[in-house]
Amino acid sequence: MLSEMRRTTYNVEGGYEISIAEIGAGPTIVFLHGSGPGASGASNFRLNIDTFVAAGYRVLLPDLIGYGASSKPSGIDYTLQLFTDTVYEALTAANVESAILVGNSLGGGVAMQMALDHPGFVTRLVMMAPGCVEELPVYFAMPGIAKMMGDFTSPDFTEADQRRLVSNLVYDPSVISDALVSERYAVARTQSKDVLARMKTPNLAPRLGELTMPILGFWGLQDDFCPVSGAQRFLDACPDARFMTFNKVGHWVQVERAAEFNRYAIAFLNG
Repeated sequence: MLSEMRRTTYNVEGGYEISIAEIGAGPTIVFLHGSGPGASGASNFRLNIDTFVAAGYRVLLPDLIGYGASSKPSGIDYTLQLFTDTVYEALTAANVESAILVGNSLGGGVAMQMALDHPGFVTRLVMMAPGCVEELPVYFAMPGIAKMMGDFTSPDFTEADQRRLVSNLVYDPSVISDALVSERYAVARTQSKDVLARMKTPNLAPRLGELTMPILGFWGLQDDFCPVSGAQRFLDACPDARFMTFNKVGHWVQVERAAEFNRYAIAFLNG
């Protein structure tokens, strides 16, 4: 079914291009990937796409600016507002009037910012270890991010480095395939180092109470990128939120527990 995905590039403000892969028909669900060398929509959610299409959803997989097949400018700050504005403009061009947003890590921050900026656009949120609920130094001190920053910014970034970094996203590295490593390394070789070195994200925790739509969240207890304590911030502040935690799971719940993630998320969306 993945071979049936259609890819469209949209021109957005600033002269940038945002690439969106699309498949399926029905209510629109937008999957927003996280950061990291070689990240893209398809590579982050490859184990989830078919199940959501089979459940009757129109699945959109944007590549955020700086990632995948989208523009990768150098010499700029990669702010949360830039990520959000460019992908929102591309979604509007793709005739998306409202959507369910699924966000992992940085993609979770983008989903929250979009919901805050465009009330009524986001009908539900599904979050996997979302970022942007701590101050930036807290994230940069996390062991997974510290390793990622050090390796990727090196001028001699290799495919072995890529494998190690992707493996850090999970508790059990056996779930990382050679094909995934190669796919992400091919993208990483085209990325500007600024996409990480000059990333700037705010702490949205003080605004979580403004997210009034239903929220379902997932977090691995062995997450080395976003502290699992962030789940409690949503539970304390949001009027309609529930979170699930998984033992012996890292930052990628949607990969390590794909079947459970798919089942619980679809039940939440259909409920």
